[in-house]
Amino acid sequence: MKIDIFKTKEELNRSFTEKIKEIIAGKESVTIALSGGSTPKSLFDYWTQLPEGEIDWNKIKFFWGDERCVPPTDNESNYKMTKEHLFNFISVPRKNIFPIQGENDPGPEAERYGKLLNQELEATNGIPSFDILMLGMGDDGHTASIFPHELKLWHSLENCVMATHPISGQKRVSLSGRVINAAKNVFFLVTGENKAEKVKEIIEEAEQAKKKYPAALVQPYSGNLYWFLDETAAKLLNH
Repeated sequence: MKIDIFKTKEELNRSFTEKIKEIIAGKESVTIALSGGSTPKSLFDYWTQLPEGEIDWNKIKFFWGDERCVPPTDNESNYKMTKEHLFNFISVPRKNIFPIQGENDPGPEAERYGKLLNQELEATNGIPSFDILMLGMGDDGHTASIFPHELKLWHSLENCVMATHPISGQKRVSLSGRVINAAKNVFFLVTGENKAEKVKEIIEEAEQAKKKYPAALVQPYSGNLYWFLDETAAKLLNH
């Protein structure tokens, strides 16, 4: 695990972007799973300001780590957020965008997207493997859309699962733990003071945290796990 702490979101965005450019360099095609939330929104806004050509968007195939079961026109849609903050401003081939279709029945959609990953991604030990997987973390320790009350979904043998938000009951489609941990490079992008307690638990009390929080179970087989934190999210860490 590698932990980087930044004073501002902009510094975090810049450093993460440099890491992405390193991974993309020399590759003909790169697969990336995006996350939703406020931190990626800030990142996407940063990407739209980059000089043209700094990232070759034609090389990248875009997927999602999870999606709320709402139409793509709904303000809660991760796809809509990405479209409004990134795709509307960059030149990316439509064939390189693979949204989870949140308007569909979540059970069959999880199955469809899981099959799509088998078709579009290289496999590691028979499991579809993203080149880059972005994750956020909720202040309850959830990641993607696997929540603590459904920890068993992490261990599903399927590529994608149907999950349920613990408070709203909203259905979601999420990558399972097996696909998350098969990714070649996994990045947690975590900002905000409300995340500090869980960040400390997951990083410093890992064995206990694994019993409670999906985010603590992120341990890619590649060993390439990166935490990009702002100072407020990292403020309770001892080192």
